[in-house]
Amino acid sequence: MSKAQDCRATAARCLASVVKGNSLSQQIPEFEARVSERDRALFRQLCYGVLRWQPKLEGLSAQLLQKPFKAKDGDIHMLILLGLYQLSEMRIPDHAAVSATVNATRALKKPWAKNLVNGVLRQWQRRSEDLAQQLSPAQQLAHPQWLHLAIQQAWPEQAQAIQQANNEHPPMCLRVNSQKTQRQDYLQLLSSADIAATACDHSPVGIRLQQATAVQQLPHFAEGWVSVQDEAPQLGVGLLDLQPGQRVLDMCSAPGGKTCHMLEAQPELAHMLAVDIDQQRLLRVSENLQRLQLQAELKCSDATQVDGWWDGQGFDRILLDAPCSATGVIRRNPDIKAHRRPEDIAQLAKLQLQILSALWPTLKPGGLLLYATCSILPDENEQVVAAFCQQQSDVEHCPIDAQWGLARSYGRQLFPQNDGHDGFYYALLRKA
Repeated sequence: MSKAQDCRATAARCLASVVKGNSLSQQIPEFEARVSERDRALFRQLCYGVLRWQPKLEGLSAQLLQKPFKAKDGDIHMLILLGLYQLSEMRIPDHAAVSATVNATRALKKPWAKNLVNGVLRQWQRRSEDLAQQLSPAQQLAHPQWLHLAIQQAWPEQAQAIQQANNEHPPMCLRVNSQKTQRQDYLQLLSSADIAATACDHSPVGIRLQQATAVQQLPHFAEGWVSVQDEAPQLGVGLLDLQPGQRVLDMCSAPGGKTCHMLEAQPELAHMLAVDIDQQRLLRVSENLQRLQLQAELKCSDATQVDGWWDGQGFDRILLDAPCSATGVIRRNPDIKAHRRPEDIAQLAKLQLQILSALWPTLKPGGLLLYATCSILPDENEQVVAAFCQQQSDVEHCPIDAQWGLARSYGRQLFPQNDGHDGFYYALLRKA
């Protein structure tokens, strides 16, 4: 077995890889395996934390550095952000944070950076208040300037709360499989296992854990009694009014949470087709179905290429979880702040409209289509649905009457909540 690597140096390498464009969720397991088991929780905390606060940390480091780093020294740049994150946001004693971060320059085989890293972190300690005052409003809220302005423009009243929630650690939520047990009974099982939990506010099958817990510790997880899923995506199935004998399509279905939830909610569906463009992610759908002992037909195909996945028989219900900016789940995927660009939004809106238009002919007259995204930007949500309704003569918008979210002219918008659900959007359409 190879020797465990320095935790902070490995985190700096991981972050440098993510900032170049790689996905955090793919990089974390690869780099995490290189550090000792006792350091893995700290490693994750450093990686997620730096990406969560990166726009603010960049604003601080720019004031402390005389010139930017060369591309080959991206790891040292990330190491400085790691040091600033520990000093400004973590409870590690300052002297320990500085010492361990400076020592990581040796593990990165860049001893020339030792004095530079030390000097930057010591300067921050002396000037922290003055440096913080020089940050822009976007940097103070740790958001890229374009996204800060987009949220401000779309939701002036909620903008600050949305951005603060994006920087928080998200809660772990469960969806109870109503074919196996009831929520109240499962809450008692959790209590017996000394796992603190409460019922979610809006989902009738949702449970929020007080602290994230390994799934192996959850009672009967392997037998499919519960799944890990945020409360917001749990709310869609209740809007679809699923009935026995219906044919249902789950488009862009991976990793399969909603496919499985629909089958749990209505076990007597005639047919469930789950389609996704990504074969690897479709394997996750298959694994989830297997654990929950559920059946669905899976197809790997492009949503807009209807001939690749449709047999010509109409669907009674369609759930479209459209590809989107994921700006409602930044707290779970903080690398969105580093990767997303303002021009992506218009491209995504165009794709969303294309997919809606492709799916509509496959829906039976009188059938329901639920359009969903994990975005908080109106360009991808109500504006897309409004454009679609204006294009189609046989579409009826069904207002959603619910205790959650904010009613819009089309659909309903949820914002990320501290100790609550993620940001999400739903619009329900009926074919005349």
